[in-house]
Amino acid sequence: MSKIKVCGLTNLEDAKQAAEVGADLLGFIFAKSPRQVTNREVAKISKELPAGVKKVGVFANQSKAEIKETITKCDLDYIQLHGSESPKFCKQFRLPVIKAFRVKDKTSLSQLREYEVDKYLLDTYVPDKLGGTGKTFNWELAIQAKKYGSIIMAGGLEASNVKLAVKKVSPWAVDVSSGVEVKPGKKDYEQVKEFVESVESTG
Repeated sequence: MSKIKVCGLTNLEDAKQAAEVGADLLGFIFAKSPRQVTNREVAKISKELPAGVKKVGVFANQSKAEIKETITKCDLDYIQLHGSESPKFCKQFRLPVIKAFRVKDKTSLSQLREYEVDKYLLDTYVPDKLGGTGKTFNWELAIQAKKYGSIIMAGGLEASNVKLAVKKVSPWAVDVSSGVEVKPGKKDYEQVKEFVESVESTG
């Protein structure tokens, strides 16, 4: 079964609830975003989370020093690079790296072969937006991308369509943010629960 990543968490209540209902990975955005959080906030949240749930720090075009400081202070398990980071830059960290790619069409996939990272996150291409777009992309491209390695599907996923996405693509994980929110940064418990149940129903 695909793993579940709930991204754009900004508070302890939402993070604990996401873990409680079955999320495997929790994403905290340190890049500029309506869902941006600080090291201090996430360090506090991390201490209260159950063992086993993985914490993902999301960055975009930030310095190696800044990222490493956050890794240490927040006890992260993964880092997700959502900007224009080079393949060389992605190799500088001890933690597993998730590299995000904005998918527009088939040509967008060619850049994946340049990167040797732990996971490839596919998000929808929207001009001037690095993520949290709420828009889906052509899932056939996700199937093609699997030849490069383990993929995480993002972009417009919600309880109503994630079951089909998992059945069609069988990604390593699915990523949800705006699809389970009442407003940017505030999750809806019932929507998160429904999303998790939809994924789990695929077996």
